[in-house]
Amino acid sequence: EYKIFESKDAALSGLNKRAKRTRLQAYLCGLGAEGWEIVKIDCNNLNINLSFIGVAKRPCPPEENL
Repeated sequence: EYKIFESKDAALSGLNKRAKRTRLQAYLCGLGAEGWEIVKIDCNNLNINLSFIGVAKRPCPPEENL
């Protein structure tokens, strides 16, 4: 199972730099807690606005036998 995620998913707009980093860390830790593993992340001007897009994966749940 794959998931595309981006900075807007982490609700970073309107925060100062320190708050953005704290919220970003919490967002990424939340993905990890849900079993997601980051495969790729691309950052755009990370020092200025923490803009990014990435792909994460996790094992698919087993299919139920019908």
